Amino acid sequence: MSTTPASKSCVSCGRTIEWRKKWERDWESVKYCSDACRRAKVSDVDRALEAAILELLDARSAGATICPSEAAKRVAGVDDEAGWRALMEPARRAARRLVASGDVEVTQRGRPVDPSTAKGPIRIRRRR
Repeated sequence: MSTTPASKSCVSCGRTIEWRKKWERDWESVKYCSDACRRAKVSDVDRALEAAILELLDARSAGATICPSEAAKRVAGVDDEAGWRALMEPARRAARRLVASGDVEVTQRGRPVDPSTAKGPIRIRRRR
């Protein structure tokens, strides 16, 4: 009897990839949750958002949180409203990747949540 392999995170969006029977032969090589993520990959802007999240958290006291919009504004520039708003979903993806790497956790109402399924406003803090 075989056991189901552990789930893993998409390298592009950070969402959880659940094992599927069709991936049985090549589960080790599965990196992306969808064709859209395979095409998108991780860009320099995505890496800049990850760095901005970590820098903002480093500047705060232990246990303090940030909003993804703060990282988006730092990368796009506070005065560029259309630019930072366009970076909101990439900032959420960056937060999910950082959760997968163990650096941060995503919270809602002060409690950690699964970033793959979180809907609505989120906050990001260093992992406790």
